[in-house]
Amino acid sequence: MATDFLAAAEALRDELIERRRDFHRHPELAFQEHRTAGIVAEELNSLGLEVQTGIGKTGVIGILEGAEEGPTLLYRADMDALPIAEENDTEYASQVAGQMHACGHDGHTTIALGIAKLLSNQRESLKGRVKFVFQPAEESGGGARSMIADGALESPAPDRTLGIHLWNDLEVGTVSAVSGPTMSGVGLFEVTVSGKGGHGAMPHQTADPIVCAAQIVVALQSIVSRNVDPADLVVVSIGQIHGGSAHNIIPQSVTFSGTFRLFREETRDLIKTRIHDIATGIASGMGCRAEVDLGLGMGAIVNDAEVTAHARSIFSRLGDTVNVVEQPWMASEDVGLFMQRVPSAYLLVGSANHARNLDYPHHHPRFDFDEDVLPLSVGMMSAVIADYLGAG
Repeated sequence: MATDFLAAAEALRDELIERRRDFHRHPELAFQEHRTAGIVAEELNSLGLEVQTGIGKTGVIGILEGAEEGPTLLYRADMDALPIAEENDTEYASQVAGQMHACGHDGHTTIALGIAKLLSNQRESLKGRVKFVFQPAEESGGGARSMIADGALESPAPDRTLGIHLWNDLEVGTVSAVSGPTMSGVGLFEVTVSGKGGHGAMPHQTADPIVCAAQIVVALQSIVSRNVDPADLVVVSIGQIHGGSAHNIIPQSVTFSGTFRLFREETRDLIKTRIHDIATGIASGMGCRAEVDLGLGMGAIVNDAEVTAHARSIFSRLGDTVNVVEQPWMASEDVGLFMQRVPSAYLLVGSANHARNLDYPHHHPRFDFDEDVLPLSVGMMSAVIADYLGAG
């Protein structure tokens, strides 16, 4: 490659770390990313990109035009944080009570800005353009849909989509580049169990929705073990349960919600049917009533074989710096909505360092990652994009 993108990215190390830590100190939840979006837009403007703001409420788009006509590559990064109280004791820990970047989105935004900076210096060699999409509200699942509804996939429409997710299940220097399904599809559900409340000392006078909900939660675990083909990869998990107001009152209702993950869309209807039938059947048998809300879901992320092979070929030129593996994961991402129309790849970039205890899982209050991944990601993804647009 004519340009040593790894060396160029390494020269940005201090700047990348400073920016990531600033984002980390000031986390913003879904559709509240006003400060983050403002910084992103200001940086893209300073690099001479065509900038659009307020796309999908708080999203930002920056278009880097090359000197010659060619294809459009969409590169997506997410910006939102999580409603988690941080437990890390670092100088860059969250300054916002009850909120933190516990999934690496501060790194994603920083990396995308770094790529924009490196490639803006290569614009005379680019044949085509890069459309940088900075998305809000990935964690809530509404950000991609909101940006697409506002035209994020138009004017210009992408010919290829790329993105990465920092991944604490893998060590820094390892990249999971799967050809085919790489992250699972997702479904959401909420069940409200209504019964007859009363005094905790006289349960025979009630139809206890807590006991009923408990039976349903346990029975839902049989979907994976007894209804789904063992060759399928499926997970059903309950994440919330709410009900009651005192130790001696049996409440009128209980609500719980959860998620299911899958790779084969043919399995989705089976899972949804079983959730509904188990909940309503058990509730009826226990003198209660269950209302089941099966929310919008998303399909699995499926990497295009050619796009993935191209990325792997570029990584192979980087020597021992990048170790490529192929491993799908049950986590889900709404980036798949940007990937449905064109050949695309979404790569999981190792960000853990076990020796430094930087290996807590995503969504944990002590999540953090090895910042060596910042220049590495900027360099390797800049190389992939530049090669596709003829500037490698």
